Amino acid sequence: MNMLENEVIRVISKPTGIPAADNFRLERQPVPELDAGQIRVRNEWLSVDPAMRGWLADANNYASVNVGDVMRSLCVGTVVESTVSTVSKGERLMGWFGWQTYATIKPEAIVQKITASDLPPSLYLGVLGLNGITAATALDKLGSPKSGDTVVVSTAAGGVGSCVGQLAKTMGCRTVGLTSSSEKAKACYEAFGYDHVINYKTDDIDQAIKNACPEGVDVYFDNTAGTISDAVMQHLAIGARVIVCGTASIPSWDPPPMGPRVNRILLTRRARMQGFILFDHKDTYASYVTQLEQLVRAKKLTYREHITDGLHTAPGAIAELYRGENLGKRLIRI
Repeated sequence: MNMLENEVIRVISKPTGIPAADNFRLERQPVPELDAGQIRVRNEWLSVDPAMRGWLADANNYASVNVGDVMRSLCVGTVVESTVSTVSKGERLMGWFGWQTYATIKPEAIVQKITASDLPPSLYLGVLGLNGITAATALDKLGSPKSGDTVVVSTAAGGVGSCVGQLAKTMGCRTVGLTSSSEKAKACYEAFGYDHVINYKTDDIDQAIKNACPEGVDVYFDNTAGTISDAVMQHLAIGARVIVCGTASIPSWDPPPMGPRVNRILLTRRARMQGFILFDHKDTYASYVTQLEQLVRAKKLTYREHITDGLHTAPGAIAELYRGENLGKRLIRI
């Protein structure tokens, strides 16, 4: 095994805003011998997520990545060698294995074993992984949607947003998606079943939300922050629930951008606004995976994947997300 060569994407500088390709370097190094308690995984799929911007740029982020580190990432791969009795060669795993060909890990890096043979393994980085489980957990626990509610979702065609819209529909809700292009708007209607879609780059957002939500917004699933969310907040219904899941429209928080104050709106609408990090809900992760697997098998939950081949395509992939160039879950196949 020590004759193998590992390719890794390493962080070589901190970005001032959105990470760019020149913040990373592709390196080659020998694969070391395993120590006791370690597992070797051959990565097959790497995830690219908007949250990576915060991991890299924000010093006090919940999951900071430092200069010199292999880029942190969820991955799907197959065990090629193991010194751990509970993990066997040939098993497929999803976990925090990083942007590299071979990951040498300890068991705590594993999020789950993938045992389903009838579903594509790449789904465990998207609709059955961080994106889908985030959508299901946050919508259920923080949004508490009920039949007849109006649910508004920003980045509605993205990995999380597309799941939120579909899950809300299964609960009997009316769904309104906010997205950035006519192509993505079409996907929101045709693939993800949104009742109404707003293009925030071409539409008057305030008027469009007013027209689409005449009785107000009961649940706002916020993946963007910024001016998009400023507009939505003006239309909250009494008792609305706002889930803060992402801040994709803000390129930098140093210094923090200043926007409208939401205190009065939350007060007068008796609304609740709460941040969501999936890492706080590890105890229910597996149960939501099972639910979503059943929905995918029943063709009640659809998905799109944006795939590039080769580790060399990883360094520029985060910037592509923020430019809105992906349609579906952004993945790298190696």
